[in-house]
Amino acid sequence: MQFNHTWLTSWVDTPLSPEVLGERFTMAGLELEELRTLAPAFSKVVVGQVLGKSKHPDADRLNVCTVDVGEAEPRQIVCGASNVLEGMKVPCALPGAQLPGGVSIGVGRMRGVESAGMLCSGTELGIASDVDGLLVLPQDAQVGQCVRALLALDESVYAFKITPNRADCLSIQGLARELHALTGAPLLHPQTHVLPTPVPATIPDTLAVDIQDPKVCGRFVGRVLLGVNNQVPTPAWMRRRLEAAGQRSINALVDISNYVMLECGQPSHCFDLATLQGPLVVRQAQAGERITVLNGQELVLDPSVAVIADASGPQAVAGIMGGQASAVQPHTQDVFLEAAFWWPQAIAGRARALNLASEAAFRFERGVDFSATEAAVERITALVLSICGGKVGPVQTQTFELPKRDAVRLRHARAEQLVGMPFAVEQVEGVLTRLGCSVQRHDGADGIAYSVTPPSHRFDLSIEEDLVEELIRVVGYDQLPLRAPTGALKLLPVSETENPWHGMRHGLAGLGYQEVLTYSFTPEAWEHDLQGNAQPIRLQNPIASHLNVMRSGMVGSLLQVLRHNLAHRVDRLRVYELATTFALDNAIQDGPQTVAGIAQTRKVAGLAYGLAQPLQWGEPKRRNVDFFDIKGDLETFVHGLLGGSTALQDPLTWAVGSHPALHPGRCATLAWQGQSLGVVGELHPRWVQAWQLPQAPIVFELSAELLRTRTLPLFQEVSKQPSVVRDLAFVVDRNVPAQQLKNSVLLACQPFMNILKSVILFDEFVPEEVATKEAKGLNSNEKSLCFRLLFQDHASSLTDLDIDPVVQQVLVQAEVSCGARLRSFTTTLG
Repeated sequence: MQFNHTWLTSWVDTPLSPEVLGERFTMAGLELEELRTLAPAFSKVVVGQVLGKSKHPDADRLNVCTVDVGEAEPRQIVCGASNVLEGMKVPCALPGAQLPGGVSIGVGRMRGVESAGMLCSGTELGIASDVDGLLVLPQDAQVGQCVRALLALDESVYAFKITPNRADCLSIQGLARELHALTGAPLLHPQTHVLPTPVPATIPDTLAVDIQDPKVCGRFVGRVLLGVNNQVPTPAWMRRRLEAAGQRSINALVDISNYVMLECGQPSHCFDLATLQGPLVVRQAQAGERITVLNGQELVLDPSVAVIADASGPQAVAGIMGGQASAVQPHTQDVFLEAAFWWPQAIAGRARALNLASEAAFRFERGVDFSATEAAVERITALVLSICGGKVGPVQTQTFELPKRDAVRLRHARAEQLVGMPFAVEQVEGVLTRLGCSVQRHDGADGIAYSVTPPSHRFDLSIEEDLVEELIRVVGYDQLPLRAPTGALKLLPVSETENPWHGMRHGLAGLGYQEVLTYSFTPEAWEHDLQGNAQPIRLQNPIASHLNVMRSGMVGSLLQVLRHNLAHRVDRLRVYELATTFALDNAIQDGPQTVAGIAQTRKVAGLAYGLAQPLQWGEPKRRNVDFFDIKGDLETFVHGLLGGSTALQDPLTWAVGSHPALHPGRCATLAWQGQSLGVVGELHPRWVQAWQLPQAPIVFELSAELLRTRTLPLFQEVSKQPSVVRDLAFVVDRNVPAQQLKNSVLLACQPFMNILKSVILFDEFVPEEVATKEAKGLNSNEKSLCFRLLFQDHASSLTDLDIDPVVQQVLVQAEVSCGARLRSFTTTLG
């Protein structure tokens, strides 16, 4: 919102300087973006009158002018402007003048002719001007008068950034009301401004208007004006105010419409009555209808857009922009003036969908004062008659459903509690009354309360908190007491069996992984390809066109991090992310932290790429990270969170798994005490190629929710007796998993758990296709698995009589369960 200082002070009587006024508005939430004068600084520029001109003897495009600047003798000035004429009055920069841009004026010679000054254009003085050439000054301007004083160029111009909820401040009247509320400065109510005297009809002419959709238009006001003269110049005072507001003068009728919009916030439109064919209809556009609007853009409309149409088709896009076919022209004499209240929900988003930007749509989609529509029409009518003349018909008003202004209950104690400072009753009532609200106080058993009815121009006041915000905003944030916050701190109990989120972060950081933070929004292709999710949650208003769904997994996000780092020559990477993922689930109901139909699952995912160990002198052989490196990291990580496992029976189990993003033969699932934690594996070669990666990274994705609960460690006495070790090498088929054989060993040892301390796989041997010396005793389809069984008793030393029955039971069970046979047997004393 842009305007000059005198325009505002014509509505409110305030002694504040422009700087203080701008600061007061800013502290109240209306940010002052710019405070400047109408023109940049320049000096020694006066009103000059051209007494005569003649062609330059050596330049066809230059004129030698004699200019009266109020001195004893006229000055000779060489000028190249095409519009210089004898008798005209123009700005004249005298020798020694300083113009915008650091231009200095002196006495010089141009093509051999002396020039004692310069005749100036509006551009050279930093003044907006439609004239191509010298700036033409009024003929009644006094010769020699300072141009800055003549044109009031030292007047302050404000540019405010109005937040979307404050549509009431998109006008001079609204800002005056705001300043009155903030400072108590009295409002000036000229009869021609706020409550214009109704202009009586002098002719009976009307134009029928049919409102077919009251949900689009709540109130429609129209009036016929005949015999207007649109060729008269717009008054200088109005042009100056429009220019200060950033508006370009077009013609008298359009300028008056724009002026009243800036003055009271009500957009309007003037139709050339001679171009309309029959009565007007407010309706939804028909699919495929076309209209060329005022900016020359041709639009293809659809039924979501409302139009004002006649028998020939749309003549305006309702609440957004008028059509070119019925626009007023300089020769227009008969006009139909229209102003309406368009429901914000019927206008919001339509202008952007049509790739249009208009002052009218900017206001209507935020909410326009529905009680002031007729007043705006009366104000426009009065200005048109005073400037353009003509005759007017009666005001045609159609009112349908309008917004309801329901009373809002404000509790005095609640306001003090939210703000943190006391308020006097008179202070609350005074602030709300100055804001235009109707206030009724109620004294009850539960304290003082107010019934507050917001005014018609405040669409943003609907709940108690809105009124509390208005109260402290008007009183001033600088009035808040300076005191330290006080409060009773209570240490809440934290269960030892629950892992905090930062404990997971510390665990992975200790293993060399760095945390990354990525968007929860991802491309839909990532969900299809990497997560196998055919029905992702789509966003209605994505922040970017490609980030259009919510992720159900984090593999794609981590691959994007990897690709970014590879582009910056980072060849070794260990990263993780702890975040929430989203998926459709009809079983989820609404709750304090849930949304119906959407499952929100906390997951921790990681990625490893590059060398298994950083480059160092002590590692002569460099190899890339593989599945087993990350398997070891995850075992350390999970055991650290959920509790230490015994070497005898690990609650963390692994199994062959599958995942859309991972290599089918190099993917595993891990479970803790039978509950699936997640998946880990090498990226599928297809995606390695698609993402243009030099080699496959290892990724994992675990359920962070299942990692929250841990088992507390149980301490046992350390035995003082020696241990006995039995190393058993079994021969099994290559397809038998090592875990299956280990489970059979543990099953056989169930009766002897009091002396069995651990079962560890310490060697695997798979012969080549061609038998070698080392593979003696193994067929090509067999492999050797070596287990170490450690025995120890707390009471006494173990002997062969104690151990041999256990070993025999293990051999029998291994043969029955896995078809294993003994390859070698070794005994070691601890």
